[in-house]
Amino acid sequence: MNIFRTKSIEQSIADSDEPGRKLKRSLSIWDLMIMGVAVAVGAGIFSVGAKAAANFAGPAVTISFAIAAVTCALAIMCYAEFATAIPVAGSAYVFTYATMGEVLAWIIGWNLILELFTAAAVIAKYWGIYLSTVFGLMGLDVPPSIPVGGIDLYWGAFLIVAIFTVLLVLGTKLSARVGNVFTLIKIAVVLFVIVVGFSYVKFSNYTPFVPASEPTAGTGAADVMKQSFFGFLTGAAPAQYGTLGIFAGAALVFFAFIGFDVVATSAEEVKNPQKTLPRGIFGGLALVTLLYILVSLALTGMVSYTQLAEVKNPTLTTAFEAVGNTDAAKVIAFGSLVGLTTVIMVLLMGLSRVVLAMSRDGLLPRSLSKTSEKRSTPARLQIICGAAVAIVAGVTKVDLLEEMINIGTLSAFVMVSLGILVLRKKRPDLKPAFRVPFGKVVPWVSAVLCLYLMTNLAVETWIFFAIWLVIGMVIYFSYGQRHSRLNEKFASAKAAVNDAKGDRQTEGDEDEDSFTKV
Repeated sequence: MNIFRTKSIEQSIADSDEPGRKLKRSLSIWDLMIMGVAVAVGAGIFSVGAKAAANFAGPAVTISFAIAAVTCALAIMCYAEFATAIPVAGSAYVFTYATMGEVLAWIIGWNLILELFTAAAVIAKYWGIYLSTVFGLMGLDVPPSIPVGGIDLYWGAFLIVAIFTVLLVLGTKLSARVGNVFTLIKIAVVLFVIVVGFSYVKFSNYTPFVPASEPTAGTGAADVMKQSFFGFLTGAAPAQYGTLGIFAGAALVFFAFIGFDVVATSAEEVKNPQKTLPRGIFGGLALVTLLYILVSLALTGMVSYTQLAEVKNPTLTTAFEAVGNTDAAKVIAFGSLVGLTTVIMVLLMGLSRVVLAMSRDGLLPRSLSKTSEKRSTPARLQIICGAAVAIVAGVTKVDLLEEMINIGTLSAFVMVSLGILVLRKKRPDLKPAFRVPFGKVVPWVSAVLCLYLMTNLAVETWIFFAIWLVIGMVIYFSYGQRHSRLNEKFASAKAAVNDAKGDRQTEGDEDEDSFTKV
């Protein structure tokens, strides 16, 4: 049983052209840039920065965003080199399969499912809540949930997931066009927030830029579970702010950059991927980073981080209310709703493409990888993914697992960064259109940074992550390993060799019998 067997790049590309399981190339550089902005600029830009400033980094949250952006950029460089060498659906899963073997590819694919599924469900739930907020600002009392059989049903999650599931079934290009319109609207809202926010900036609020480290209020078991894994390993007492606070803030705001790896899952649907993918991904990342840093500067300049820390769940709205501009809250609420809309669409698409790639290889049921003959989309799989996300978002407290999104993404980033080094060694003949600069330095720095950010996530997140991995390994060894197409090919080849040996042995026995008779 060889669980570290690898799948050749040529075979991955050939499988993407399998009749009944192929996708249509229809996306341009502009589509990819907008897709990256669409999935990254969501409600996170209106909330996660405020939380990081209030509880971890203070005004230095700008540095936290910069660290997260650099970490994301380094990893995305590795993604771009892989994607131009292997332009098929599946992203980090496919890349790992080609370099480090099946079992590690399964782990990364399983983690990507964790990232995309959890993110889609969490954000769909928040979308429903923000929708009720917008109704409230309009003077309408529409609750975010309704009681059904003793369960609070978040109806908004069902609505938005259903709409985009239908759009994605109808075609990737159509859903991209709809996403483009929503993305341009939310960029306009973000620019409004930046311009109005800077009009309230007081430079005294930037002091101290890096607040001194201080212990958190509690010391009980619950505080230990919320403590960073790095602090737990080093025996440090739970604390906030200071230098470690900046990195803890970076681990939190990294959530705002999640999505650029999802863009890489669309490689099989991109026109001229060797040129389009790198340009589209890096163009989107540059725009998003600029917007995030400007928003964080406006936020921490408007009000003191200590004022934000007094609120249980601080957001940009908190800052505008503190300076007396309640009208901006309406714009922010609308922007948050629009922002979340496109995020859900891209995450649903990315989730189906990862599962598609894994099912093509037989690690998940092959029936899931069938595509529509008319529209070349995985219609059946997209509906299954949409239904699962809607149910979990609508009836569970999935928002408690927010950090699981980050750890799933960062683990994939680590494997992709190291995988580039393996790919170059195993296939020096490959000449991808984009190549990560500075030789081995960037991939190693990317892997180390991503791993360090992982250790800055909470202890409880690591516990949930370990449970998820155990479940994944049980599924792999009970189903995936035996049904793997690569395993079937190895088994067929081995059987052929054994048959050939048997035939030669039979011929030898017959010759010996003939000689004996003579």
